[in-house]
Amino acid sequence: MLRTEMRNEATMHIDQMDSLSMVKLINAENMNAVLAVEKALDSVSAVIDAVAECFEKGGRLFYVGAGTSGRLGVVDASECPPTFGVPREQVVGVIAGGKECMFRSAEACEDDAAAGKRDLEAEGVCEKDIVVGISASGGAAYVVGALEYANSVGAVSVSLANNPDSPMEKVAKMSVVTDTGPEVITGSTRMKSGTAQKLVLNMISTCAMVKTGKVYENMMINLRPTNKKLKARMVRIVSEIKNCGEEEATALLEENNWVIRDAVEK
Repeated sequence: MLRTEMRNEATMHIDQMDSLSMVKLINAENMNAVLAVEKALDSVSAVIDAVAECFEKGGRLFYVGAGTSGRLGVVDASECPPTFGVPREQVVGVIAGGKECMFRSAEACEDDAAAGKRDLEAEGVCEKDIVVGISASGGAAYVVGALEYANSVGAVSVSLANNPDSPMEKVAKMSVVTDTGPEVITGSTRMKSGTAQKLVLNMISTCAMVKTGKVYENMMINLRPTNKKLKARMVRIVSEIKNCGEEEATALLEENNWVIRDAVEK
């Protein structure tokens, strides 16, 4: 039996606990997700290097998953343009069943390997790209099919799973395994498994962007002025880098079409 499908001995009587006891137990299990990621950091860093190299060559990063795993990939992809100022096409989230499955589950879609291949073919995945397949079990046919297609066109394929020795791991050229163990609620991989996946996806996208020049020190210098909050953040960043007041920082940004790089080079 997959470890993510086993019963968790520590939570056998969660149905008899009060709310505080439940959340303490869940939080303790969440710590295990962090520890699982820690054990996988060597493989995570190797994937980051591969993604950065892909970006430098003009390639794209694709996240492919079903259910919770697919949604987490779409979330991470959608947050890259406002955070790092990259085109929406640079990081793409692909979820089994299409966009509607971000809001409404369609569990059967994960069993369709041919759909995984078709969806990546429709995106024009090629040898310059990198495809990260995400699945708690590591056996979602949709994701396996997508990774097989990535291999067939010469793209870099990556497996991100929560069980060791999975079908995805056997197909992919690179793999990350965050062995989170049995869930608080048996088989509910939206919990620890999903938490570990989110942590890893944050690392992959953030570190790859840092390595390709989208961050100065620890500041987002590719922000776009799409709302008041982001404009204010841009002013603070320029003020910090130039060691000037916010009024001067605002003037520099206005003179340079709200491009931080141009403003700080003045």
